[in-house]
Order: sequence, then C-alpha cells, then structure tokens
Amino acid sequence: MDGDFRFCPRCATPLAWISQAEDGGDKLRLRCPACGWTHWNNPTPVLAGIVEYRGQVLLARNAAWTGRRFALITGFMEAGETPAEGVAREVKEETNLDAAATTLVGVYDFQRMNQVLIVYHVLTDPAGEVVLSPELAEYQLQAPEDVLCWPAGTGHALADWLRSRGIEPTFVDWAARG
Repeated sequence: MDGDFRFCPRCATPLAWISQAEDGGDKLRLRCPACGWTHWNNPTPVLAGIVEYRGQVLLARNAAWTGRRFALITGFMEAGETPAEGVAREVKEETNLDAAATTLVGVYDFQRMNQVLIVYHVLTDPAGEVVLSPELAEYQLQAPEDVLCWPAGTGHALADWLRSRGIEPTFVDWAARG
C-alpha cells in the first residue's frame, strides 16, 4: 500500500488501485471508488544544509539513528518561507548557528523516502557556538577535503559541492564497513 493511506479521508471507503486517464495517459493511483478522491503521493520537499562552520563541514548524527552515521542538517520547509529561509531556520534550530550566507547547491531526488531534496551551502557566522537540539545526538567537524560522501541523496549533493570547490569527492564504501 502507498504510504499510510488505506481509507478515503472524505468518505472512509477503502481505497483501491484504480487506473484513470490523466494528462499524459492512464495512471494507476490509490483512489476512492465511491467519491473519486485521489491520493497523489507527491514527493515532499526537504531542505538540507551543507553547513560550513569556521572553515569545516559540520555533520550531525540524528538521535533516532542506530549506528554512528553522520549526515547533513535537514528538515521540512514551513509554509510562508522560502527554501533559503527554511534551511537557515533549520540550521539555527538544530545547531544554534546563524547563517551568514546561503547558496543553492542543487535539487536531488531521494526516491526511497519519496522526497525532493533542496540542498544549500550554509556559511555560518564563525562567532557562534554549536549547541545541538535534542533531535541530534552529536556532531563532527571535518575539513572539506576529509569528508566522505555517501551514495544517496544528500551525499550526492555534498559531492557536487566539493567538486565546485576543486575537491574530488571520496565515497564511503558501505559494503566494506559492514
């Protein structure tokens, strides 16, 4: 089943996979056979920040994650804010650091989570001090040339950012790490 939708939010009829003509041809989607409601299941926009703090890249480990994998600062966009405002807000909420500048790195798909990642380089005020939100368990600061990228979503964005700085990225080999 697609996501958590099993019943129509309008009439509570069980949803069914129904093919219907749309722009571009027939499309199979979860639909209500009683009232015609359609679950579009569009990807969710997620913001990510490649946080540069005092010349180093800040990577953090989410408190809910098992293992010791570190990643970019991410979060959902709020209504009424631009992506640049949203990533600056997320960085502030999760690390206590103020964004001095935000620059779009790119837009990336993350189909495993049905997300579209909007990734920014966030240059932070070097006078700030890192204070993690309860959402994050720990952080690391790494020189850009020492950062290992991962072969998915934000890892590809990090690799693109490194290339833009003249650094050829190195990708972590998950199979070799066990």
